[in-house]
Amino acid sequence: MQEIELEITNPTGLHTRPGTEFVRLAKSFACEIEIYKNDKTANAKSIVKLLKIGISQGDRIRLTCNGDDETAALETLAEYIRNLKD
Repeated sequence: MQEIELEITNPTGLHTRPGTEFVRLAKSFACEIEIYKNDKTANAKSIVKLLKIGISQGDRIRLTCNGDDETAALETLAEYIRNLKD
């Protein structure tokens, strides 16, 4: 299992549009991917669950990937979050 902690710098957080793109990216990997925000957890391959935990600007999240392509998944998704501008 691989994990990383990230801060959300995007002014609108992971709302519907960037959240949908994040989920689309997550679904392109076979490994299990989870997002943790405080005491809440979401399957990163579900837009409903992702939106339910309410990730906003300034939040710190932990992203975990577990499976065959976990390294590539973690790198790709972390890069997406770091470069998110909208």
